[in-house]
Amino acid sequence: MKAKDFDKKFDDGAVDIVQDLDMTTARRPNQRQRRVNVDFPVWMIASLDKEAARIGVTRQSIIKLWLAERLEQAAHKAR
Repeated sequence: MKAKDFDKKFDDGAVDIVQDLDMTTARRPNQRQRRVNVDFPVWMIASLDKEAARIGVTRQSIIKLWLAERLEQAAHKAR
């Protein structure tokens, strides 16, 4: 499929374009993962779980979200 045809399908919004993508080669730039282990106090885990449930995400997701927000704030302050 030509790029202009793909773009038109996307822009029209009436057709699902996911079927036209090869997801086996998809990757997210700058998103390489590396596992780390962090020990949290029980009270903190309970608070994380409560907040994660409130907004409908996993504990891991809320930790990543909050860390990303904090790192972004720190980067803006450092400028």
